[in-house]
Amino acid sequence: MLPVVALVGRPNVGKSTLFNQLTRTRDAVVADRPGVTRDRHYGVCREGARAFVVVDTGGLYGDGDELADLTFGQAEAAIDEADVIVLVGDARDGLMPGDRRILDEARRRAKALVVAVNKSDAADALVTLAEFAPLGVDPTLAVSAAHRRGLDALVAAVVARFPAPVVGSAEEREPAPGDAIRLAIIGRPNVGKSTLVNRLLGEERVIVSDVAGTTRDAIEVPLERDGQHFVLIDTAGVRRRARVEDEVEKISVIKTLAAIESAEVVIVMLDASEGVTDQDVTVLGHALEAGRGIVVALNKWDGLDAYQRQRCESELERRLDFVAWAPRVTISARHGSGLRELMDFVGRAARSARFEAAAGEITRAIEAAVAAYQPPLVRGKAPKLRYAHLGGHRPLRVVIHGSRLAHLAEGYKRYLENFLRKRYRLVGTPIRLDWREGSNPFEGKRNELTERQQRKRQRLIRHAKRRSR
Repeated sequence: MLPVVALVGRPNVGKSTLFNQLTRTRDAVVADRPGVTRDRHYGVCREGARAFVVVDTGGLYGDGDELADLTFGQAEAAIDEADVIVLVGDARDGLMPGDRRILDEARRRAKALVVAVNKSDAADALVTLAEFAPLGVDPTLAVSAAHRRGLDALVAAVVARFPAPVVGSAEEREPAPGDAIRLAIIGRPNVGKSTLVNRLLGEERVIVSDVAGTTRDAIEVPLERDGQHFVLIDTAGVRRRARVEDEVEKISVIKTLAAIESAEVVIVMLDASEGVTDQDVTVLGHALEAGRGIVVALNKWDGLDAYQRQRCESELERRLDFVAWAPRVTISARHGSGLRELMDFVGRAARSARFEAAAGEITRAIEAAVAAYQPPLVRGKAPKLRYAHLGGHRPLRVVIHGSRLAHLAEGYKRYLENFLRKRYRLVGTPIRLDWREGSNPFEGKRNELTERQQRKRQRLIRHAKRRSR
């Protein structure tokens, strides 16, 4: 287990920038305005002689609205599980009353403390440290997260205060096993993605609010369920491009798309009470284009009557026919109904995405498909499918070699895809068939041989003429 270091402080003091520098990532969304970070964000710092977990938190004592109170609760949870707390201050603003209140919260929990005065690049370091000296915390360090100044001293001070042995929450510290399924939960804003994450974890791990766009970062959380390890990725809601004008929301959408690329299986959440919207289809298209396993979750199903459910099901059949192979599960993220079936399908989709078979086995499957249903004739001649093999995963690719494949009917290609799904029980994973037209190794040789024979004949004729003279 790795020790935990929590970064706390007022809004817009540079905690997320410091988090990205310590973890050498760009996982935390950074913008020059307060209140960007809301949920706890975890990463690993491997600077110096010892690695540790870094927790980025939202700014404390912000506007005092509902989201600010929820953000404060997330920061308190990070303080409770931390071994060392780094209070991040702002050299440009100087010592503020909010800094003292945050320090009091940390001291009440008897945690090891380090004060990092950020943005010290434009100020005299000695003057800055003197201003924060009344806090009575040793050490108090001047740093500049944006320019990586003073970070080595900060890491050394943090590592020196680790307790031995380290005691804390094992859930966030233990790295996920190599066979863990990376599961991204995507959808429009306010369809219940964060509620589903909290229900699966059994705790208020991420902020849930009726305000659309509450989640901004892509939050990764490990989960073990029925012996299977997962890495849950809660993502920001994706709205239509024309409505995305805010800079932070644009970054959040980019983070969501990156989460899809890093995932193995994607749960596409829909609001059953609103049916299937154009944006739902667009979000699902992102996952399909990335070639990830897909499971469709219809949330808020418990709030529909029989007529609404029948109408929703018919709409699903009509609008999601292009991903008919993706399993659909009706759930209630708030009450927990349908979650077992949902996670069972996620496991099956992950196993299908990892499907392996030898070239001989795939070739025999294609031969069986052709024997059951011959391909249509092309200009009076039948296309020939000679052999096949796997060509990659995510998406699952099957490479089929043959001749006269250019004019193979689209319906027959879909038949082959469905045949492979049924034969190998592949669930929730896209299959892409790559067609390789085999070239005739003797093509163009006939003319070449004819010319060679003609030259030989001409030589014989010339030789005969010379002898006749």
